[in-house]
Amino acid sequence: MAQAGSVLERNGLGATARRDAWWLQPLLVFLGLTAFGVYAIWAAWQGNDYLYHAQGAYYLSPFYSPDLHVLFGIQPPFSFAFLILWIPLGFRATCYYYRKAYYRSYFLDPPACAVGEPKGRCYRGEKAFPFILQNIHRYFFYLATLLLLSLWYDAVRSFFFRDPAGQLHFGVGVGSLVLLFNVLTLSAFTLGCNSLRHLVGGRLDCFSCSAATRTRYKLWSGVSLLNLKHAPWAWISLFAVGFADLYVRLCAMGVWHDVRIF
Repeated sequence: MAQAGSVLERNGLGATARRDAWWLQPLLVFLGLTAFGVYAIWAAWQGNDYLYHAQGAYYLSPFYSPDLHVLFGIQPPFSFAFLILWIPLGFRATCYYYRKAYYRSYFLDPPACAVGEPKGRCYRGEKAFPFILQNIHRYFFYLATLLLLSLWYDAVRSFFFRDPAGQLHFGVGVGSLVLLFNVLTLSAFTLGCNSLRHLVGGRLDCFSCSAATRTRYKLWSGVSLLNLKHAPWAWISLFAVGFADLYVRLCAMGVWHDVRIF
C-alpha cells in the first residue's frame, strides 16, 4: 500500500490504476453543491417572496425560518435570511460526510480512493487553521436543532388555514405536504448526526448496567440507524429544502397556484 501511494504521489493528480468512472461521483457532487449554493445565495439575497399567505394559507420558506422580522421586528439593511442561513451552512460544512464530499470535489484531496492528488500535498489532518474549525460541528448541531424546531412549527402551521372570518381550520394543501416532507428529511439528516450519537451514547463503558444506560442505548441505536444512511439523507434533505423554498417562492410570485387537497 505504501508503494502504491508513493507511485500515485510521483505521478500526481489523477494517477490511478482504476478503470471505472471514478471521476463521476466527485463531478456530480461538485455540480450539485455548486448549484444549490448559487440558488441559496440568490434566494436569500431577494429578501421577498418568501411567504405565501393567499387563500388563508401560511407557507414560510425554510430559508427564512424563523421569521425574525415578525418575531422581533428585525429589519436589517440586507435580507434577514443571511442572519439564519449561516447556521445550516455551518452545520453542513462541518458535517463528517460533507467534509469527505467537498474535500474530494473541490480540493481534489484526493479526488477518489486510490487516485493521485496534486503534487506537493501531504496529509496534515485538521490540526491547523482553517480546518481546525471543523471541530465546532457539535455546536452547530445544537443551533441546527433549534432551527429544526422552528421548521416543525412552520410545517404544522401550514396545515391550518384562515377563513374569511379569521378563524383557523385544519386543511391540507400541496404546500403543506412540501413543507412536511422538507422537515421530515431534515430531521432524518440532523438526528443521524455523529454529534448526537456521541451525546446520547458516548462516554459509556456499559450499556446494560442501569435503566438509564439501557435507555441511552436505545436512543443511540436509533440515531445509529439514521446515521447508516447519513449521506443519502444529506442529499435528499438538501433537495427538499431547496424545493420547499422554490415552491413557496413561486406561489408567492403567482407563478404556481397552491392546490387545496382537503
